[in-house]
Amino acid sequence: MSVCGPPRLLELAVQSLLKDEALAIAALELLPMELFPPLFVAAYSGRQSETLKAIVQAWPFVCLPLGALMKEKQFHQENFQAVLSGLDALLSQEVRPRRWRLQVLDLRKNAHQNFWTVWSDTRASLCSLMVSEDTRPVKTKKKVNGSRIRAEQALVPVEVFIDLSLKKGSCDQLLTSLFEKVKQKKGLLHLCCKKLSIFRVPLQNIKLLVKMIRLDSVQDLEVSCTWTLSNLGNFAPHLGQMCDLHRLVLSYIHISPYTSQEEEEHCVHQFSSQFLSLHHLQELCLDSIPFLQGRLHHVLRCLMSSLKILWITNCLLLESDLMYLSQCPNISELKDLDLSGVNLTSISLEPLQDLLERVSTTLQTLGLIDCGIVDHQLTVILPSLSHCSQLTALKLYGNPISMSMLKNLQCQNIRLINLSYMLYPGPLESDQDIPSNFHLERFAHLHNKLKWMLHELGHANMDWFSSNPCHHCGDSTFYDP
Repeated sequence: MSVCGPPRLLELAVQSLLKDEALAIAALELLPMELFPPLFVAAYSGRQSETLKAIVQAWPFVCLPLGALMKEKQFHQENFQAVLSGLDALLSQEVRPRRWRLQVLDLRKNAHQNFWTVWSDTRASLCSLMVSEDTRPVKTKKKVNGSRIRAEQALVPVEVFIDLSLKKGSCDQLLTSLFEKVKQKKGLLHLCCKKLSIFRVPLQNIKLLVKMIRLDSVQDLEVSCTWTLSNLGNFAPHLGQMCDLHRLVLSYIHISPYTSQEEEEHCVHQFSSQFLSLHHLQELCLDSIPFLQGRLHHVLRCLMSSLKILWITNCLLLESDLMYLSQCPNISELKDLDLSGVNLTSISLEPLQDLLERVSTTLQTLGLIDCGIVDHQLTVILPSLSHCSQLTALKLYGNPISMSMLKNLQCQNIRLINLSYMLYPGPLESDQDIPSNFHLERFAHLHNKLKWMLHELGHANMDWFSSNPCHHCGDSTFYDP
C-alpha cells in the first residue's frame, strides 16, 4: 500500500495564496517567475476566473502553452473565457505592463508537452524554458541631453497558435469565442495556424476563415472538400499566400460536365501557378484529381523546391505524364513515392524505370497498389528497383503477378539490405480455377514458400504480407502465417 508524501513547500505556498483571491492578484507583481506556472495550474483546476485573468496579464514568459494544459485537464469554457479576458485587458492598455513578456498563446494540444510538469522540479531544469523569453525585439536605450533613458516599449501583437480541423457544421465554443476575440482585436491578436485541415466545408465559409488566419503561418494544409474545379480555382490565391507551406494534401476535386475547355485550362493554371510562391514545399499528395491527365507537367513545372514525398493516387495519367515525372528536376531527392490507384496496365513503365534510377539513393518507400501491373511490366522496373539502396517499404498488392515473378522479385531485391516491409499480391496461382472464392490453403502454401526463400536469402526478418481482393466485397484479404 503506497502512502502519499506530505505536500511540498511550493504546493503549500500556492494553496495558501489562492485562499484569498484578492491577495493572490495583488501579489502577482512581486511573485518570482517560478511560481506562475503552478499558480496558473491551481487556478485553472479551481476555476478561479479572476485569478486566471490577472495571471495572464502578468505572465512572465514569452509563451503561454494553454493547449498542453487543456489536454491534461478537462476543458472549461469559463477558464478559456478568463484567459481571453486577460488578453483583452492586456491588449487594451496603451503602455505595456513592466513584467509583460507574453507573445504567444499556444492552444495546440501536442506542443510544449513538458512545460507544466518541469516547473515542479528544481530551478536548474528551468533554464531551457527561459532561453527564448527575451527574443521579442525591444527598443534600445537612447541618450537625451547626456542622460540614458529607456524608450517606451511598443505594444506588440499576441499570436494565438492553433491547429484547425474544420468539418461541415462543426464549430465548437472555443473556436467561436476565439474568432470573436480576433475580430475585436484586429491587428493586436494574430491567429496563426500551422496545421489546417478542411473537410467538406463550403467555399464561402473558407473565405471568411482565411481572412482571420495569418496564411503565411500555415505549414501543413489538407483539403478534402469534393470541390468543383472552379471552387479550387477560387481558393487558389489563398494557397499562394501560404508561403511557408511544407505539406499539401488535396483530394476529391471533380469537373462539372458543363465546364468548357477554356474554363478548365484557366482553373488548372490558377491552381498550378500558386506553386511558384511555395518555396518550402516538401510533401505533395494529390488524390482523385481528374485534371492531371495529360497536364501533370503544368503542375510540376511550377515547383520551386525539391519534394521529399510525392503521392499521385487514384488519378488517370498518360504515358506522357509519366515521362515528364521521370524528368522533373524537383523530385530527384524523393524519399516516398506513391502511385497507387493509377492504372498502368497499358502504359510503358520505362519512364518509371528511369525515375527509380534517379531516386535510387534516396527512395525509402514505394507504393504501387492496384496499378494493374503485370509480369512483363514488373520485369522492366526490377533492375532499377534493385538499385534503390535505401528502400525500406515496398507495396505491390492489388497487381496480377505470378508466383514465378514474385520469386524473381525476391531474388532481385536480395541486395536491398534495408528492405524490411513488403505488401505483395497473392500470386495468380492462388486464385486459379476458383471463380467464386479465394483459396486460402493454396494462398498460405505459396506464401510459406516465399517466406522460406526469404529465409534462405538472409531476409528472415522481413515482414511480408500477402493480399488478395475478396470476390464478395472487394476488400483486400491479408495473410500472415
